[in-house]
Amino acid sequence: MGIVAGLDSSPEFTRIVVCDADTGAVLRQGYAPHPVEGSDGAGRPSDVDPQAWLLSLGEAAGGGLLEGVQAIGVSAQQNAIVPLDAQGNTVRPAMVGGDKRAQVAAADLIDALGGREAWAQAVGCVPQAAQPVTKLRWMAKNELDAAQRTAVLLQAHDWLVWQLLGRPVRRTTDRGGASGTGYWSAAIGGYRPELVELALGHQVMLPEVIGPSDAAGTTPEGLLISAGTGETMAAAFGLGIGLGDAVVSLGASGSVMAVHREALVDQSGMITSLADATGMHLPVVTTLNAVRTLRGATDLLGVADLEALSDLAMKSTPGSHGLVLLPYLEGERTPNLPHAAGTLTGLRRESMKPEHFARAAFEGMLCGLADALDVLRGRGVDVRRIFLLGAAAELPAVQAAAPALFGAQVVVPQPADYAAIGAARQAAWALGVSQGTLDPRHPPAWPGPAAQVLDPGEELAVGQAVRQQYVSVREQTHPTAFRS
Repeated sequence: MGIVAGLDSSPEFTRIVVCDADTGAVLRQGYAPHPVEGSDGAGRPSDVDPQAWLLSLGEAAGGGLLEGVQAIGVSAQQNAIVPLDAQGNTVRPAMVGGDKRAQVAAADLIDALGGREAWAQAVGCVPQAAQPVTKLRWMAKNELDAAQRTAVLLQAHDWLVWQLLGRPVRRTTDRGGASGTGYWSAAIGGYRPELVELALGHQVMLPEVIGPSDAAGTTPEGLLISAGTGETMAAAFGLGIGLGDAVVSLGASGSVMAVHREALVDQSGMITSLADATGMHLPVVTTLNAVRTLRGATDLLGVADLEALSDLAMKSTPGSHGLVLLPYLEGERTPNLPHAAGTLTGLRRESMKPEHFARAAFEGMLCGLADALDVLRGRGVDVRRIFLLGAAAELPAVQAAAPALFGAQVVVPQPADYAAIGAARQAAWALGVSQGTLDPRHPPAWPGPAAQVLDPGEELAVGQAVRQQYVSVREQTHPTAFRS
């Protein structure tokens, strides 16, 4: 079919990959950082002029990178909201990231609709500070003039697609991006405009939600632009995950998501019910404590870095000589224990060695993520294979323990720009459908990523015993944590 491009506009940079549309082979790559302004108080940008994304895109595409490309897909940071006036101009800079200013607005919105269960029923998620719907509430309470002038709402990938197409009258988005707004329901496949009005104070125009293989349009130069999607959905598409697959992401906090046939309504609010980039669903469960647990252990033990902590942990054995760490260092979201602290149990003279505490930190982090996996499994989500992402996934102590603690095969993909690759795969799908060579129900069959594959093997029984030890301590310490 030719060649296609995928661009990923993250909070810090733009990456572009140019791929063979048939095989997915990466032919060329481009990169440029974003000029960053503003901060949310934690060093992350909270207000950004979206023109910065275009400048970065132009720089990343320099040197003829896009020569010969027939279609482009766009992936972009989630949770960014771009409010426009009736003429299509921004009424204020885009609000991006986990904006701490909006924490009060999140609680305000939850109360305004009648509680967490009401939101879970309405849109499959409970408002949090990062979500667009919450940022709208903050704007209505703190920047009334900007709120009143807002006539159109776009997310980051919507805005970039619209710009690439020359700012047409029609504005589009996709299911994946829309499902993270807090005012679109994956269960009904439609907007809940009354929630926009609840947050902002009035109705606005929202982008048309088009199908996964649909084209958003064609540029004046004849370049096809696909629907685009959020970074999470694009990365899942780039990895090629399907039914039976889950993705565990190891950042400071952690997340577990899996492909499922239907939207899950979770009244506890632990599951965020997103849509994916293929027409399926992507339920997500988040933990507040993942790699921050390891960094805390690194500081406490006075070792140099996470690699040194891993080396130390490998000197211990499964079960950490009886030490169990509940890693609720920042409180916890899964289970919902916002005011909890970490708990260390099993201290005996023989267990009071650095290597056993190091091992307990790894096992505690992974068992916390296994709890999140069990939330999905408990709702009928099939999990047979787990993709483990993040720099910490390369640590020997993580790879040694994860398969047996998760009770499934673990795949550790080689580092790559999976969001950009997913955007390129979406572009190839839309191009193929437009040319009549691909079925709109089936994306192009690109090969999966190069990866290490780790099986539980004979360690499964030992791992499950360690997991049960963790669960016993959790239930004794927080007996109502997972009570429905």
